[in-house]
Amino acid sequence: MSQTVTEVEVHDVRFPTSEELDGSDAMNPDPDYSAAYVVLRTDAGDEGHGLCFTIGRGNDVVAAAVEALRPYLVGRPAPRTAAGLAALHRDLTHDSQLRWLGPEKGVMHMAAGAVVNAAWDLAATGAGLPVWEFLASMTPEELVSLVDFRYLTDALTPDEALAILRAAEPGRAERAERLRAGGYPAYTTTPGWLGYDDAKLVRLAKEAVADGFGQIKLKVGADLDDDVRRMRLAREAVGPAVRIAVDANQRWDVAEAVRWMAALAPYDPYWIEEPTSPDDVLGHAAVRAGQPVKVATGEHIANRVVFKQLLQAEAVDFVQIDAARVAGVNENLAILLLAAKYGVPVCPHAGGVGLCELVQHLAMFDYVAVSGSKEDRVIEYVDHLHEHFTDPVVVENGHYTAPRAAGFSARMHPESLAAHRYPDGPVWQARRSAQEAVQ
Repeated sequence: MSQTVTEVEVHDVRFPTSEELDGSDAMNPDPDYSAAYVVLRTDAGDEGHGLCFTIGRGNDVVAAAVEALRPYLVGRPAPRTAAGLAALHRDLTHDSQLRWLGPEKGVMHMAAGAVVNAAWDLAATGAGLPVWEFLASMTPEELVSLVDFRYLTDALTPDEALAILRAAEPGRAERAERLRAGGYPAYTTTPGWLGYDDAKLVRLAKEAVADGFGQIKLKVGADLDDDVRRMRLAREAVGPAVRIAVDANQRWDVAEAVRWMAALAPYDPYWIEEPTSPDDVLGHAAVRAGQPVKVATGEHIANRVVFKQLLQAEAVDFVQIDAARVAGVNENLAILLLAAKYGVPVCPHAGGVGLCELVQHLAMFDYVAVSGSKEDRVIEYVDHLHEHFTDPVVVENGHYTAPRAAGFSARMHPESLAAHRYPDGPVWQARRSAQEAVQ
């Protein structure tokens, strides 16, 4: 029997991570990890959960943008198939008046992504499969039908995408079994937040190696002398065999990025992430050409078109998709196919609240059904806030364990939603009371 979406519930949920400087970097010194959290409900009592990640102020703006999409959702048949999910994505991203606010970028696009991801959670839960497996169960033709190829065909045509997916199809079952048995490689950013002192950096770096991680990441970009010292300490802590990526979070102009990375190069950084503006395709190409360290970017890239241009310009060595920045699973599928066409590894951005839970599904699907490879591929991992989810990520010996529960791993505990609701949840009431007491 067909089900109908009857309710859209939106929560402004925030966690006071700035108190411990978790998540701190050169551009974002005091983030409060937050989520505009969406629940779709049907007349049969089924639910789909999704979110858009922010770092505090403005989370209410994204929540309001989700509310603006309500007319496209209430009364709509619950999407269960590739056709239904493609139609929903198209309707949410092609409303001419709402699209004007981007187009296809910014708050409206991110809000559409939260809803699209909630719809995928609903559909996969109904199918009794985790999202990575639900996606990998679709035919190449169904997967191609999910993608909006407008603006892409000079780089990737539907026929080329179909050929990529058909080439990977014969090994899907074997790769899925390998994934269940051995997981997917992870790296950790936990040691590297810019607000941590040297002792904490060294301790956490050593713990990461002991926990089986073959790569860590440090935030850089505030002070060159500090970064050289921290990079030296990290290299001494982990030894020569462990990769150390560095992340400037868009801090630099091109010339500054080249100069900074030349100074860090003796400590063998694996990649420089977000060296300059995420919109600056030619700037990334110049940074890649101007110094010896590989370039990675993607977590703040607004849409599939900018990813296309980065790949066309040979401006990146690693594509970093984000589950909640673009318009959900459908657009991320387009980006995975573009990366496969150009032979560039995908190393997803995670951390945040719920981003590890979500993006693991996309990377695992990529391995099973698109690229067929884990070579030079890792998923970011940050060890906080997972306890708020009913199906949190599990990382063992430096590898993500393949999710087995149905859905997108996005469902938060009702108690966590209530406690961290902004501004009137008890966590925020207590924080305000503490601030008022010291004034």
